[in-house]
Order: sequence, then structure tokens, then C-alpha cells
Amino acid sequence: MPHLRTILPAFFLLFFAALAGAEDKSYYSPVIQIDKENHRVLISTLGSVFYIEVPEAGHPHMEKLPISGLVDFVVEVRGNGQMPMIKTWKVKSGESTCMFFNGKECK
Repeated sequence: MPHLRTILPAFFLLFFAALAGAEDKSYYSPVIQIDKENHRVLISTLGSVFYIEVPEAGHPHMEKLPISGLVDFVVEVRGNGQMPMIKTWKVKSGESTCMFFNGKECK
């Protein structure tokens, strides 16, 4: 029975960690390209170039991001080969009518 005291807490810890799954990550990057048709933005960080997905609430605002402008993106990192999903953005340099997107609206 002493093994049960060790195994059960470890099982529950792993189970709840698997449920949490996604994590948030921040990327401070220039906007390289906006792909309106596929609702994604191409960014670059740490020598790599990759797309991040724009959520449905951000679709009307994604074209307001400044090409070559520096933006601080907070994304949800998802598994299974899915691209990260934007949660928020803050335009740090460049002209935009949407300087801050909070996941629901532009300000």
C-alpha cells in the first residue's frame, strides 16, 4: 500500500497537467506578411519564421497591423501541429488604427 500513496498523487498531477495542455507565450516580432485568406500572420523570432493564427474576433482587425512594424504578440501554444493562436497584440512601432487587441476588440 505505500506505493499507492506515491502513485495516486503522481497520476492526478499528470492528469491535470494534460488537461491544462496549452500554454501562453509572448513574441516580440516584426509583422512580415498578413495572410487575409487563411487568417494568419507571418512573424519572425530567434532566427525562425512562422505563422500565427488570428482568432475570429481579430479577423476584421488583422489588416490594421503594420507590415514591418514591431508587435508584441501573446499567443496560445497549441499541440498536434497547430499553429499558435493570437490572444492579444500590442503594436510597439508603426502606424495602426488598432494599437491594442485584447482578444475581443481593438483599442
